[in-house]
Amino acid sequence: MTTWTLTLNRLRALIQRRVRYRVTLGGVLFMLALSLTGTIAFLSGNNLLFLLFAVMLALLLVSGSLSRLVLSGLEIELQLPEHVSARTPTPARVLVRNLKRFTPSFSIRLSGPAIRTGPVYFPLIPGSATIETAIQIVFPRRGRHRENLFLLSTSFPFGFILRTVTVALHRETVVYPCLDDPQPESDLLLESVPGELAAQSRGADQEFHSIRAYVSQDDARHVDWKSTAHTGALQVREFARNQQRTVEIHFDCCINGSRELKAFEDLVERCASFTWRLSLRGVDILFRSQNFALHLSGGAGIYDMLVFLALAEPVESMEIPVTEFPLDDANLLVIFRAHPISDESRDTRIAMPASGDLK
Repeated sequence: MTTWTLTLNRLRALIQRRVRYRVTLGGVLFMLALSLTGTIAFLSGNNLLFLLFAVMLALLLVSGSLSRLVLSGLEIELQLPEHVSARTPTPARVLVRNLKRFTPSFSIRLSGPAIRTGPVYFPLIPGSATIETAIQIVFPRRGRHRENLFLLSTSFPFGFILRTVTVALHRETVVYPCLDDPQPESDLLLESVPGELAAQSRGADQEFHSIRAYVSQDDARHVDWKSTAHTGALQVREFARNQQRTVEIHFDCCINGSRELKAFEDLVERCASFTWRLSLRGVDILFRSQNFALHLSGGAGIYDMLVFLALAEPVESMEIPVTEFPLDDANLLVIFRAHPISDESRDTRIAMPASGDLK
């Protein structure tokens, strides 16, 4: 069983480390010259031409062997920040290690679709050495990235053949949804929240609680002159303390068929961006979804919510729909869902469908 496991691991490593060859312009010209020299040598029977043909053929074989040796034994490590969001340039550091003890690697080019700054060139990587450089990474989508693919290529030593090896980094990285939502509807929704909270809490600070003796820290505007005249000492009115209002965000993972998959991805990004920007304003948030609930107070727990949205998957079922009513009537409810909401109790919430309509 152990032998089979090792064999499968080796085959998997070989498949993941795919090798591609591309003949350069110099290589095409060299091949033409090699063919022409060989043809003339065979037609003429000239020993000098045969010797030249053999040397050229040996150069071609040596070129392939050296390029293979140069690319072997190279290992890549990617160092990313703790929090990464999709489609956002992220500073990172890449470490290229040469595991060969004495043999150096020459003319190595590191590239990949995620590298925003373009290919990185290493003219020399000594044996048993590590070279570190700064790059910018852009992940195209949210989710769990188990293998970050990079390409190592070289045309060493003669530039005839460009040899490229695909390297997979087996390092799990959870990428958050994009937090920069350019949609004007999202800005409108975000700006409407303070007004809604203010409308719900209006008059709360004017709720009378009791009358007590005046102390030096009290506001003179709260002095109750009738009680003062009656008792002969300064008396002030005390009001009930206003409780901070909570915004309940309900994220519905249910969709009606595969046609709403694109709308679901847009919805995840809008919900993540809205909740992130709302938490930066210090708003008390209660985030709820199917089988998930989290209280965000003072920004605490925001990254746990982003991890949930990064790994959220749509559910093609309405067996466990998200509730459309807040836990507390004093709370403001914001619903994110991919399909239209019902017309019941629209005055209890603000809804943000995937279509971008603000209701």
